[in-house]
Amino acid sequence: MADDEKAVAMGSPHLGKETELQQRRGSVPTKVIEHANDADEALKAFAGQEREVLVLDEATSKKLLKRIDLHLMPLLCIIYGLNYLDKTTLSYASVMGLRKDLNLTGDRYQWISSMFYFGYLAWEYPTNRLLQRLPLAKYSSFCIIMWGLVLCCMAATKNYSGALAVRFFLGVFEAAVTPGFALFTSQWYTKKEQGTRVGIWFSFNGFAQIFGGLIAYAIAKGVRLHGAAIAPWKIVFLVTGLLTMAVGTLFLIFMPDNQLNARWLSPSDRKLAIERVRINQQGIGNKHFKLYQLKEALIDPLTWAFAFYALAADIPNGGITNFFSQLIVSFGYTPEQSLLYGTPGGAVEIIALIVCGYLGDRYGQRLLISTSGLLVAILGMILIVALPLSNDGGRLAGYYLTQASPTPFVALLSLISTNVAGWTKKTSVAAIYLISYCAGNIIGPQVFRPSDAPRYVPAEITIICCWVASICDILFIYWYCKHQNKKKAAFQSQPGYSKLENQEWLDLTDRENPEFVYSL
Repeated sequence: MADDEKAVAMGSPHLGKETELQQRRGSVPTKVIEHANDADEALKAFAGQEREVLVLDEATSKKLLKRIDLHLMPLLCIIYGLNYLDKTTLSYASVMGLRKDLNLTGDRYQWISSMFYFGYLAWEYPTNRLLQRLPLAKYSSFCIIMWGLVLCCMAATKNYSGALAVRFFLGVFEAAVTPGFALFTSQWYTKKEQGTRVGIWFSFNGFAQIFGGLIAYAIAKGVRLHGAAIAPWKIVFLVTGLLTMAVGTLFLIFMPDNQLNARWLSPSDRKLAIERVRINQQGIGNKHFKLYQLKEALIDPLTWAFAFYALAADIPNGGITNFFSQLIVSFGYTPEQSLLYGTPGGAVEIIALIVCGYLGDRYGQRLLISTSGLLVAILGMILIVALPLSNDGGRLAGYYLTQASPTPFVALLSLISTNVAGWTKKTSVAAIYLISYCAGNIIGPQVFRPSDAPRYVPAEITIICCWVASICDILFIYWYCKHQNKKKAAFQSQPGYSKLENQEWLDLTDRENPEFVYSL
């Protein structure tokens, strides 16, 4: 066989058989033996075909990757862009008459901003359990369509309490999107491909900011020139909500739950698509809740390092996402101009995420390279704080630089796909990460106090401090993963060490599987 080919002979999928385990007990770690009976969904593809030999050469793998990208990435990108657009519609609406029409005096707008994340937080862990237990694409589609419907309901609100209720349920249904997309990425892509893919679909936040700003500006200007039967902010919610429902329907029709029911792959290609992710040591899914994996997630230092980052970094995110239009107005621009001038920030985010994602995968240094975006963002916020109010252009440029800040958040999100194994553990860590994200976003709008307008200096200093703490946390995660890899390498080098056949498909956690290597 040629050097660039590998022949993969599939062993028995029934790895839990007591006879085999007893034979291997002397050389295989005890935890691997204990947890080998409830394997991954991937083994179903090979059941009854133990002697089949699959040939997966580099050319075939690249061809499969192109097909996977073609069928998955457009859906993931568009939906994730809408996910961000639906969040920022409130910011657009805030300068299009919503505050006046709903009588949002005092800190009521801050609480409407935060209420989304109360719903997100309340439903994040249950939705992660459902993402594991139910067909992944179908449950995700249901949530997408429902969040579009709820967003449309925002146009019907007439008071503060109605807006609070709608924002809460919007958070409930959007809670499934980010962890669900991390699971899709983990299922279909190798570790070396995941950082770039997560960076690409997350970068559509930037496209959404550009698209949303242009749409909101066009609606505001059109209503001002020609009038409309309903308020312009209501039109914004209806347009984005209906668009989300339409794309959610397409997601339901075309998105497979995993490789096993991908209609655009032949039966043999489905097996190859599974085989190409064997190197991840994670499989493609396990529907069963495993208490020991939840316990491991709760005591793993990485879990809480991820959680600290999400909390610290998303206090700034919560403030900027909901107040960026008002922040731009504070620079001396009109509300209508703020809708238009916010769009270049989306371009900065797109460039930062795609470049950092690509370079992180290219050089195997996702964590360290991702900090560059946060350093740029800190520089931008320093400009906003330090420059006088009269320097509108300089402060606006500073705002644009802050839009590079999501790069480490996205790197960590991709590392939940890459560095957390065991499907109960993976969904649990994702839930904790995003619960912390919610907490940060709940706190964020509260630091932008009306009494601090127009400069919002206390909020801006808080943002800088949070970002500095976040960089320190990233450096700890880098050190910890590197340290764990050294320990695993030392364990594997011990005399008599061996592994079970198809150990990659046993739904083992990253800590209990000696073969698992953490990406940096």
